[in-house]
Amino acid sequence: MRFLLLPLLLFSVNILSAQCKTFKLASNGDTLNCIDNKGLKQGKWIITTPKLRGEPGFESEGIFKNDKKEGLWRSFNLMGDLITQENYKWGNLHGRCLYFTLSGLEREESWRAVNPDKAFDTLDVVDPANPNQFERIVVKNEGSSIKHGIWKTYSPNTGALIETQEYIMGQLKEDFKAAKLNTNPPNQSADTSKKQATKVLPKEVADFNKKQAKKNKPVVTGRTGH
Repeated sequence: MRFLLLPLLLFSVNILSAQCKTFKLASNGDTLNCIDNKGLKQGKWIITTPKLRGEPGFESEGIFKNDKKEGLWRSFNLMGDLITQENYKWGNLHGRCLYFTLSGLEREESWRAVNPDKAFDTLDVVDPANPNQFERIVVKNEGSSIKHGIWKTYSPNTGALIETQEYIMGQLKEDFKAAKLNTNPPNQSADTSKKQATKVLPKEVADFNKKQAKKNKPVVTGRTGH
């Protein structure tokens, strides 16, 4: 059975490597560091960064999809200790990311990637004033990730949690809530609030609503994120 599987393994490796202009083979036969015929990084990669100007070297491993990082990426120092664990989408940080020292977990971050193929993106987020309601946020696409979720900082000496912050689409939760309250004062009538919201409607939202109207889809009444 072992001899039957060997030709199949070699055949699959040859098929995959044939799609690569350049590549490396791992000791277990995996194809690594593939650059396809279009010059794009594809598949599993291991990238070694040597020591430079006093900065320690490290090694990173993860997946490339059309030249952009995708999914889980991990980095190790040259002694093999885990130093970062990051998640990517569309080449941007997305989701929970962890950063370590030799003493343990030092920092925890949470990000949301914006689709680079869109001029702007939308997301329904929990209303800080009412957890049972959601507000639709229009996000300008600046080609990067946005802080979104829980961020934690730990003591490098004891590992104890020393700070927790929550971000909503790039803003601290407190600032997001304050901005929302300033946009919609509690004593306004529904008609007045509606008129003012129409006056200050961001251009990105107005353009989005025009496109949605043509498609007979719901429009967005939220504000742009930062």
